[in-house]
Amino acid sequence: MAETELERAEKRYAQAKARLQALKNREATRQRKLDTRRKVILGGALLDLAERDSGAAAMLDRLIRNLPREQDRKAFADWGTPSPASSSSDPETPS
Repeated sequence: MAETELERAEKRYAQAKARLQALKNREATRQRKLDTRRKVILGGALLDLAERDSGAAAMLDRLIRNLPREQDRKAFADWGTPSPASSSSDPETPS
């Protein structure tokens, strides 16, 4: 039985719709990966800053304590918040 013009058009429409959905899915995946990369980079920068700046270390500690989800707080339960290392130029450090 020969395919009618309507059936061919419906088939092309379904294929085009599937291609469009695949493109949307790829773009959404790309955006999620980029968002995750940004979060990792910023997190690393914040940890690095917390090792050098007591204000940043205190802010990081507050951020962790104020996480809204219990399961997120549990991830940091046995983790030591970075704290600034004493340097020889610190006035409280004996020379």
